[in-house]
Amino acid sequence: MLVCALIRTMNQTIKILSALAEPTRFEAIRLMWDGREHCVCELMEVLDTGQSTMSRHMTALKKVGLVVDRRDAQWVRYRRNPALSKQLIALIEAALGLEKPSKRKAA
Repeated sequence: MLVCALIRTMNQTIKILSALAEPTRFEAIRLMWDGREHCVCELMEVLDTGQSTMSRHMTALKKVGLVVDRRDAQWVRYRRNPALSKQLIALIEAALGLEKPSKRKAA
């Protein structure tokens, strides 16, 4: 049982890291890590890519569970998946090179 759970976790981690290995997807996650919603048109402009390419990248990120989307008229808006586990958040933040502020005690 434990081995099966470990294998599932490892497989999910590999899928996530594979999705992030593509530079445009990596930068899209960096942008969305602020927690706000981002329209595909905004991501296209910032990342200098076309609509079909950006949509394909966002579909890949959604497929591995890193982002969620919502349709707003003709636009699709994406944001970081709020249901990510603490372990996955730590993995993504490590990949992005982000650090949490340390909790230091006053001297």
